[in-house]
Amino acid sequence: MAVYQAMLDKTIQSLVKGKKYQSLKDVLITMEPADIAAVLGDLDEASIPLLFRLLPKETAAETFAELETDQQELLIRGFSDAQLRELVNELYVDDAVDLVEEMPANVVKRILAQADPQMRREINEILRYPEYSAGSIMTTEYVSLRPNMSVQDAITRIRRTGVDKETIYTCYVTEGRRLLGTVSVKDLLLCEDDDTPVSAIMDEHVISVTTLTDQEEVAQMLSKYNFLALPVVDTDGRMVGIITFDDAMDVLVEETTEDIEKMAGMLPSEKTYLRSSAWDLFLHRIPWLALLMVSATFTGMIITGFESALAAQVALTAFIPMLMDTGGNSGSQASVTIIRALSLGELDFHDLPRVIWKEISTAVLCGIALAALCFGKIMLVDRLLLGNTGITLTTAFVVCFTMALTVLIAKLVGCSLPMGAKKLGFDPAVMASPFITTIVDALSLLVYFNIAKILLPV
Repeated sequence: MAVYQAMLDKTIQSLVKGKKYQSLKDVLITMEPADIAAVLGDLDEASIPLLFRLLPKETAAETFAELETDQQELLIRGFSDAQLRELVNELYVDDAVDLVEEMPANVVKRILAQADPQMRREINEILRYPEYSAGSIMTTEYVSLRPNMSVQDAITRIRRTGVDKETIYTCYVTEGRRLLGTVSVKDLLLCEDDDTPVSAIMDEHVISVTTLTDQEEVAQMLSKYNFLALPVVDTDGRMVGIITFDDAMDVLVEETTEDIEKMAGMLPSEKTYLRSSAWDLFLHRIPWLALLMVSATFTGMIITGFESALAAQVALTAFIPMLMDTGGNSGSQASVTIIRALSLGELDFHDLPRVIWKEISTAVLCGIALAALCFGKIMLVDRLLLGNTGITLTTAFVVCFTMALTVLIAKLVGCSLPMGAKKLGFDPAVMASPFITTIVDALSLLVYFNIAKILLPV
């Protein structure tokens, strides 16, 4: 796929350079909007408006919705009012809302000025809903049928109004805007009697969400039930819009990217990597790096506090990195597993006792296995091969016992912190690898040095 994309980019750039516009148009009309947007993203700013104007009206609107924000702004600034009006009114409402949310205030003012009154009203209606809610990502363009309509009348209505709807495969049966049921185009087409009322073939068991439902929960529901779209109702049960599967996919990509960035100790970014400057990357990375650096001071304080013990048993120093790394890795494994389960809705806070018991059981098995391997490594490698005579059986026992306890502590911290964060309303991804590693490092050192003080002559 990457090779094909590279060849396509090279071909289009060659046609642009040779000013072969008819050939360019012939190539572009055979491509999907997302692929066209990818090609435009690789061109210089002067060529983007040129190629965009070669696209048919409908394809141009779909391609525009796929472009990056800065490319959209570039095109808008080059559009005449008539061109902007044509484009905005060709967009689906949810795409138009996304556009308005991303653009600077002066561009937004111009967009709304060129939108027709109905489009402007629908955009303003959706913008009133809280960010990241179902209402903020829905579209108001859906096919609505009345329950007393005949199948033939329903098909006629779909033909007349469906061209402007984002999807027609699932139609919604409403009365006074109250959602009564759903009916698919397949059901309508396969109905043998054209005079059958829609109410006789509709599915009354409708799964819906409210306008205030979290967008991530909506995406999970669409994935769980394999729906193409999900109806959105207000607090009074009146239907106000739908959320389509492609919008849910965008939400999942956005939420997953955000979680990965938080788990890696970075602030979420809305820009792609190649479009982020070094300054952007600095601003998103430095806060967590600074916080973790300062928090590591506690680790240094612990080592300083046991400086006399380390001086008496110098051999202990060599095993500090291994213990800290093992603890950090164990905590990360637990936290990532729990964060994923929380994101998928597999766990809730009331499952905490079961989670803790399962992690304790896992930690005991892992701890025993690692302690045994560690003992063999210390005695064979450190003592025999490297000739470190300062390592005694007691020293090896201290290290291995600490290893087992560190794994146990790390697993408990790694599973409990994300669930606690979720309960308090924070994003569990914040309690991921960097944060947990810092906590586990400090705890493992405290355990290590205190066991050494008890069992060794320090």
